[in-house]
Amino acid sequence: MKTALIIGTGHFGSHLAERFSELGNEVMIVDSNEDNMKRLLPYVTSAQVGDCTDESVLKGLGIKNFDICFVCIGDSFQSSLEVTSLLKDMGAELVVSRATDEIHAKFLLKNGADSVIYPERDTALRIAARYTANNVVDYFGLSEDVSIYEIPVHSQWAGSSVRDLDFRANYQVNILATKKDGKMELLLSGDHVLREDEHLLVIGYQDQLQKFLKRID
Repeated sequence: MKTALIIGTGHFGSHLAERFSELGNEVMIVDSNEDNMKRLLPYVTSAQVGDCTDESVLKGLGIKNFDICFVCIGDSFQSSLEVTSLLKDMGAELVVSRATDEIHAKFLLKNGADSVIYPERDTALRIAARYTANNVVDYFGLSEDVSIYEIPVHSQWAGSSVRDLDFRANYQVNILATKKDGKMELLLSGDHVLREDEHLLVIGYQDQLQKFLKRID
């Protein structure tokens, strides 16, 4: 369990707070707009109305008591930058700030952010990847070069074992896990026989994955 401070409860901050809490963590939310926080009250440990660009507001939160601080302010980059810098100055252990583009990210990292996240960009990448190929169910970008794709089992693979199909030699990709009815199982043995009602989580370099998807389309 971790303790998290989430500053800003717009769409992204709200979803983050709800999910972080569902995973068993303690969450405190702060926003200058009280209405934004009302829906989240059943999920979070505590909530406070306040403007976190005000140093006295941040000091009153006990920043050093949190394992991670998320800066999710989306309507003012200046405010996001100020809050990020103040958090680090106050000794925050880990600061993760929301960025909208590479320029914002560079400024945030130079002013105290340990990491940045791009919710809009990442969502757009997943949607584009999912709908570009006919057989992609979901997509997860791990870096600029490495990705994971969730794909259905091709009819020509059904009934064959992973070892017999030898994805690494034939397609230059690896199978991480299988998924059925929303339940994922790590692929620990090449003896697993594929079924048409399963999905595969395939990892590889992006260029090899694109070649692989075209071959099975």
